[in-house]
Amino acid sequence: MSPPKEKGYYGFAIYSAILSQLVGGPLLGLFIGRYIDNHLSTSPLFLVLGLLLGIGAGIYGTIHYVREITGDE
Repeated sequence: MSPPKEKGYYGFAIYSAILSQLVGGPLLGLFIGRYIDNHLSTSPLFLVLGLLLGIGAGIYGTIHYVREITGDE
């Protein structure tokens, strides 16, 4: 779902969407990994896995969003 192009803040909307994906994915992965580590007593294992999965998800979401905006399929 791309933001409407006729609005004045179109560039800011794109910037904030990309930023939220690139920052939100790793942060969510860190929090989930830390939560699992606390419950299973596996100190940095799921924290690192969550971070890597979050980075991957953020990059994938960003690439998908940019392709949607530019019209590339």
